[in-house]
Amino acid sequence: MTAETVPAGAMTGLRVIDLTRVLGGPYCTQILADHGADVIKVEPPAGDEVRDWGPPFHDEDAAYFVGINRNKRSIGLDLASEGGRAVLMKLLEGADVLIENFKPGTLDRWGIGNDVLRAKFPKLVHCRISGFGADGPRGGNPGYDAIIQAMTGMIAATGSPQSGPMRIGVPLVDISTGLYAAIGILMALSERQKSGLGQFLETTLYETGLAIMHPHAANYFMHGKPPQLTGNEHPNLVPYAIFPTRTANIFIGVGNDGTFRKLAREIGKPGLGTDPRFARNKDRVANRDALRVELAAVFSQHDAEPLCARLLAAGLPAGPVQSIDTALTNAHTVHRGDVIEKDWYKGVASPVRFERTKAALRNVPPKFSEHAASVLTEFGYSSDEIEALVGQGVVCGPERKR
Repeated sequence: MTAETVPAGAMTGLRVIDLTRVLGGPYCTQILADHGADVIKVEPPAGDEVRDWGPPFHDEDAAYFVGINRNKRSIGLDLASEGGRAVLMKLLEGADVLIENFKPGTLDRWGIGNDVLRAKFPKLVHCRISGFGADGPRGGNPGYDAIIQAMTGMIAATGSPQSGPMRIGVPLVDISTGLYAAIGILMALSERQKSGLGQFLETTLYETGLAIMHPHAANYFMHGKPPQLTGNEHPNLVPYAIFPTRTANIFIGVGNDGTFRKLAREIGKPGLGTDPRFARNKDRVANRDALRVELAAVFSQHDAEPLCARLLAAGLPAGPVQSIDTALTNAHTVHRGDVIEKDWYKGVASPVRFERTKAALRNVPPKFSEHAASVLTEFGYSSDEIEALVGQGVVCGPERKR
């Protein structure tokens, strides 16, 4: 299927000028690009730094960059120069969304702050991603995923008494901030249909970190106690943990008393479901160690895959603990089309599945400033003007400034 034959996505017709780097912003704009938005990725002369966050690499671009920048066009632009900012303002003439993650105040110092943008482009939705926002004691401070995990209680709530506090193994704060940014942009675009006006919106890593601390924040508001380190156990539900089998570990998650009784019957231990120590969730929480012994004795007699298959078929939440290579190649992943490929590129498909306006892999992740000439031509620049901009260092050629 060629780019010309790919059906329109839900965001087709939306133009996004993406000034973001690293993870949260690019993750947000890839969501929009997967669904048809024209995302023009404006990179600094040194490029998005995650191009270098490897190995592994493909043609000098790290997998970290490749995984979050498909379906975009790239232009290298020196926004610290007056000429670079003039080109940006030209790009914004046809844009619906501007998204950036500069340190708060940077655009103001460049003379293109929100007041200027609002006056010149009243329909523009301007989204900023920052670490802590512009004000407050931490206002303007830089934010990094692991630092926010530390500061919002995630690390203190993750791990076991044996391991001590642990960083969550995926950049959950960055990714969630990108998701909130995408939601905010879509809300602003929806409101624009009524008001005819764009607006400024901000998502911060810090607020995102606090917002996703569920149920720990809710628990604290109710009983005033910080969470304890429970390893793979859930603080509010039992059983909700890893158990060993003969062949591999499995995860069992039980959300209510009826499900627990059904689990007890399915594993041949119906008495556990009516045992007063385990009949209600609050009883199971109080007696979690005793229940773990009972369940571990049963699960240790089974193989992981057939046991989980039987429990899932019975409507019970259970799954084998498997590595990413198995997750990406198992039968369900293949059946659902969750891995997408084009030329050399392979990635995980958008999880947003529309009936008509489907997401699509239109273009592989761009090389640095790969589309500079075509983008500028599209915005009315002549070949001589483009050559002059490149010669002045305002627009970057294919080589990054290391």
